[in-house]
Amino acid sequence: MALHIVLVEPEIPANTGNIARTCAATGAHLHLVRPLGFRTDDRTLKRAGLDYWHAVQVSYYDSFQEVKERFPEGRFFFASTRAAKRFTEFAFRDEDVLVFGKETKGLPEALLAEHPETCLRLPMTGDVRSLNLSNAVAVIVFEALRQLDYPGMT
Repeated sequence: MALHIVLVEPEIPANTGNIARTCAATGAHLHLVRPLGFRTDDRTLKRAGLDYWHAVQVSYYDSFQEVKERFPEGRFFFASTRAAKRFTEFAFRDEDVLVFGKETKGLPEALLAEHPETCLRLPMTGDVRSLNLSNAVAVIVFEALRQLDYPGMT
C-alpha cells in the first residue's frame, strides 16, 4: 500500500528534501519530473531529507507523460491554488497519484484543464497566495492517509 507523490519540475532543494522526509515517514513513493531546479547531490536537498534517504523510494522522469505511462490505470489528483474543489472533498484510495507543480508557477494550465474533475486546493485566506510546497504536500498526504486509516503506520 502506498501513495505516489509527483513533483513536476521542483525548484527548491530544501522543499524536495522535506517532501522526501514526509515520504520516508509515510511510505509514499516520490516521483520527480525533470528539469529539477537543483542537482540531486545538492547539500541542501540531502540535509532537508536528513538521514532518511535510504527509506525513500524515488523515481525520475523526463516528462509528466512518462509518469502517466507508468500508471495507465492510476487516479491522478492535481494540486492547484486555482482548483474549485477542496482536497477534503475527495475520497482517496491506495495507489492514488498526488501531483504538485513547481514552487514559482504551480502546474501547467494545460495539465489542469485536462483534469478539472480531479484538481484540488487547500483553503486559505485571501491574503496568502499559496502555502510552501512541502507543507502543502504534507497536508494532503496526511489527509489521504487519514482516510485510509494510516496503513502500515503506528
